[in-house]
Amino acid sequence: MKDPRDIIKRPVITERTSDMMAEKKYVFEVELRANKTEIKLAIEQIFKVKVTKVNTLRMPAKPKRYGRHAGYTSEWKKAIVSLSADSKELEFFESV
Repeated sequence: MKDPRDIIKRPVITERTSDMMAEKKYVFEVELRANKTEIKLAIEQIFKVKVTKVNTLRMPAKPKRYGRHAGYTSEWKKAIVSLSADSKELEFFESV
């Protein structure tokens, strides 16, 4: 099995995701090839919580320019993780 910290890259913190934290939903950038089961197990191992649901989205590459140079941003995968009602809040997000 893969290391859980290789699957979960970083949290995604925006105004919208901060509002979702009240509903015990957290958003992470994850490995592009990771599936929902791997993401669920990784979150449960890292944060010691109970995950009820995982939704994933593939975020497409966007065209970007810098002067006359044009290119694309990287494609990435986003996971929205819902925790059970009896799970504790993620201490990672306490300071947000």
